[in-house]
Amino acid sequence: MDIEKISVNKIAERATINRVTFYLHYKDIPDMLEKMADEMMENIYRILRTSAPQSSEKQVLQEQEKWPMLVALLEHIAENSKFYTVTLAFKRSPIFTDRLLKPLVGIIKDKVDNAGQDSFLAKAGIPRDIAVWFGSSAMIGMINAWLRNDMPYTPRYLAQQMLLLLPHYFGGASTGENHPTTREEIK
Repeated sequence: MDIEKISVNKIAERATINRVTFYLHYKDIPDMLEKMADEMMENIYRILRTSAPQSSEKQVLQEQEKWPMLVALLEHIAENSKFYTVTLAFKRSPIFTDRLLKPLVGIIKDKVDNAGQDSFLAKAGIPRDIAVWFGSSAMIGMINAWLRNDMPYTPRYLAQQMLLLLPHYFGGASTGENHPTTREEIK
């Protein structure tokens, strides 16, 4: 769906409201999309807060976590796929991409920071910012491609594949320690 082809008339007709009602709530279509993006970001932050591991012990976190935040995020995106397909795929105005990057960067920063001195990142001397850029870009690209291809995989399966593709964020990747390497270990 091309956002530029959407008109206030089409929105009002589809929502069974009149144009006056639309303009009571929004200045124009970009304003509507901004407000929708704000609301979705509130939902994303709520999801990330409620799905975050509760333990503060690093060992327990590594064993328990298995990226429940990513699964919860992907489930939310799947439930709201029409919105995310339009807002993430719209190239001329990245309405939502920059906003979605912020929590993804936060997730990746936590992973990088918790990787430890024995991790591939530390041993290879990869700067933190490069690791964060790579991880967050990979995640946003994966989500975009998943949506563009009509979500051929479940959110859980997609999160599992991320675990297998990006093991360096879980520490010990060069030795095979502390990160899942098979689908069975992820479950």
